[in-house]
Amino acid sequence: MVYERQKRLDRRQFWVEMGAAAICGVVLTSDGLAAEPSGKNGNRVTISNAQPRRDVEGKIIDAHDGCLERFGDRFYLYGTAYGKTDGFGTANRFVVYSSPDLMQWTLHGDLVKGLQHGVHYRPYVKYNVKTKRYVLWYNWYPTLWNGQYAVAVSDTPQGPFTIHDPKVAVKEPKPGDLGLFVDDDGTGYLIYTSIERNHGISIEKLTDDYLSSTRENSGILAQGCEACALSRRNKTYYALFDGCCCFCAQGSGARVYTAESPLGPYTQRGNINRNEKGKVIIAAQQTHIAQLPTAHGTEYIWMGDRWQSTPDKVKGHDFQFWSSPLKFDEDGNIAKLTWEDDWSIELKP
Repeated sequence: MVYERQKRLDRRQFWVEMGAAAICGVVLTSDGLAAEPSGKNGNRVTISNAQPRRDVEGKIIDAHDGCLERFGDRFYLYGTAYGKTDGFGTANRFVVYSSPDLMQWTLHGDLVKGLQHGVHYRPYVKYNVKTKRYVLWYNWYPTLWNGQYAVAVSDTPQGPFTIHDPKVAVKEPKPGDLGLFVDDDGTGYLIYTSIERNHGISIEKLTDDYLSSTRENSGILAQGCEACALSRRNKTYYALFDGCCCFCAQGSGARVYTAESPLGPYTQRGNINRNEKGKVIIAAQQTHIAQLPTAHGTEYIWMGDRWQSTPDKVKGHDFQFWSSPLKFDEDGNIAKLTWEDDWSIELKP
């Protein structure tokens, strides 16, 4: 019922917004609302899941299956741009948008110089304090589904990134989806899917410069899964992922595994995107767990791509769901996701 209601809302609001932008020339913020004068509401911003996010030129943001990071005083949204394609071809490209407040987004264009000929997905970026460089990992296929990873570097978060290694060796064969995590001590980790190991999920420690893997591996946590993310809250490490959902409209769950060490051992602790009957709550596929600095401390945001959601059928216009801050109980369990048309947060000055 929630999903059907939201589809109707999406269709109605999408065309309202498209018409308003085209007829009136209004520049909309990422939540689809006209930007308010700076400082009117301080650092409090509103995030909407019911309206298409737009850049400062009024264009719908085309950045999927990537990540949201805070570098310096700006937020950076990295993703795959699909345009009008079906997502399985060589036209996929990586882009980055930046914003001072999660509302006003500026497109910086293509992220990587000299991208290889192939099919590309899932760009993830972290900053390395030791080398003072931004490091990008991504998945690409010379031919589907012969997966491999590439690493690129840049002196700035918006790039352009230069490819350092087009085929990074990892322990498990034919890697697929991935996520990056940097621990409090600066150690980097890769969480990823091995297509050849029945889409098995594992976690691997990176070298000090984040440019390669040590191949020190957690072992397979689960199989038949993809769209993985790794994060830490207090002393607990969280690995989230669920069953394969290749651009599926119904979305996928988000199993939660926890451990006291980034390489485990891990214990499964429920699924925050499936209800008691096992049905998906938010019709989206997980892409990232973002950490937002707020006036009340770090908050954790679940991000998912809502494939096949846009009324105009343009893949690049598919909606992305950003949850309100995740809720944790005293034992570290995460409460199930709930649909919210919009929500507000007070960012750290």
